[in-house]
Amino acid sequence: MFDFRLAIAFCALVAGAVSATAQETQVAFGTVKADPSLPVEVTSETLNVNQENGSAEFQGNVIVIQGEMRLTAERVLVIYNEDRSAIERMEATEDVVLVSPPDAAEGDWAEYTIDSGVIVMKGNVLLTQGPSTISGDQMNANLTTGTATMTGNVKTILQQGAN
Repeated sequence: MFDFRLAIAFCALVAGAVSATAQETQVAFGTVKADPSLPVEVTSETLNVNQENGSAEFQGNVIVIQGEMRLTAERVLVIYNEDRSAIERMEATEDVVLVSPPDAAEGDWAEYTIDSGVIVMKGNVLLTQGPSTISGDQMNANLTTGTATMTGNVKTILQQGAN
């Protein structure tokens, strides 16, 4: 005889598992592990340096390259450490695209903390891995470990067949 209580319990377990994975997904990101000690190259149309707060603002077709990692945006604010001897972090806004081959992600805003190799992207984040895509509200990518976590309204489209 079919046990409806067992079927309902099984459905509840499956629904709970699906709902949990829909809020957070961990994935591989990039095939080359980044080295945060490598030099950072930034190109743009304009540069404004603020001596008072130790920041530099790059605007217009900004391209940031560090090793294999490439980040593009319309605006990137570079914040230096306290003694202004190194970059502490970068904030990118407007049409932000992050490429760590062979993967690419895009979003509205990103912050790259140089020493840790962590990039946080927020706002309409779309991660493309070959023919598959993952979207969410936020992505935390660790370039030194080659991993990323997508959170908030995560949706995955997995393409079948050859990559």
